[in-house]
Amino acid sequence: MKPGTPALRSPRLLDQVRERIRYLHYSLSTEKAYLHWARFFIRWHGRSGPMRHPRAMASPEVEAFLTMLATERQVSASTHNQALSALLFLYREVLGVDLPWLDGVNRPAQKRRIPSVLTQAEVYALFQFLEGEMALLARLLYGTGMRLMEGLRLRIKDVDFDRHVIIVREAKGNKDRVVMLPHSLAPALRQQLLHARDVWERDRQARRGGIDTPHALEQKYPQVGNTWGWFWLFPSPTFAIDPRSGVERRHHLFEERLQRAVKKAVNQAGICKPVSVHTLRHSFATHLLQSGTDIRTVQELLGHSDVSTTMIYTHVPKVAAGGTTSPLDSLSTG
Repeated sequence: MKPGTPALRSPRLLDQVRERIRYLHYSLSTEKAYLHWARFFIRWHGRSGPMRHPRAMASPEVEAFLTMLATERQVSASTHNQALSALLFLYREVLGVDLPWLDGVNRPAQKRRIPSVLTQAEVYALFQFLEGEMALLARLLYGTGMRLMEGLRLRIKDVDFDRHVIIVREAKGNKDRVVMLPHSLAPALRQQLLHARDVWERDRQARRGGIDTPHALEQKYPQVGNTWGWFWLFPSPTFAIDPRSGVERRHHLFEERLQRAVKKAVNQAGICKPVSVHTLRHSFATHLLQSGTDIRTVQELLGHSDVSTTMIYTHVPKVAAGGTTSPLDSLSTG
């Protein structure tokens, strides 16, 4: 545990995990995942006897648990790595245990797969079967390369129509970045702004609780959650209980709405390849490279910390452009 980290106040272990995660400003999805793996780890080792505290367990128990996930559960490499990260967090950040064996636990190698990419014609066909906010959001993700949650979490203040840029706040790796605001989307985004303004005005008149703001900003500026600039560009039509604070708030649109809409549109468009919302991001990167955009620029737009991650998108245009001729085409037909 790093020096200066405050002492944990909660007596129960899982509450301590939750407390430390929130102190470090990890996402809600990470909180849920780490709590799941900590609970699973303890219960799995207590399945045939009394429950043991993780302090009473070490390398053999961790390795046995990870082996079980790989051999019995046959989880993917990413799931396996997530479980290991959760256990490392439990021991290092919560229990303050930095045992030598923690660094020696092997992580399974991630398989590098060529991403599924739509052609521009397929992207156009897909958009024909999307309507309203779902059509706008899908076009925005394809037009900027943003991840789904990055698009859904956009605030009014982060859309700059004058400079035609969008600021993506606290993206993967807790980094900010700037992406283009497609000129062709500006009119539709301005209409979306008006819709969001109507929702914001109704909430103010009804004296509803403000929206969620990051890093306890409301403690320093109590009314910031009620201000127009911090409001969602894509507000949810309904209210929901904030799982962390217990306050009823208006959140942004839920990701399942676009996921379902895209799945339906893919079937209607007759597209046979595997397609998800994230495929729009893959297609954005591939189409930029095909048009001659420098790979470093694409790296910055995607928010990749390492250009080798972006390099995966170079494989599709190389082959598709006919850069390498098959030896079959050189055979004599005579």
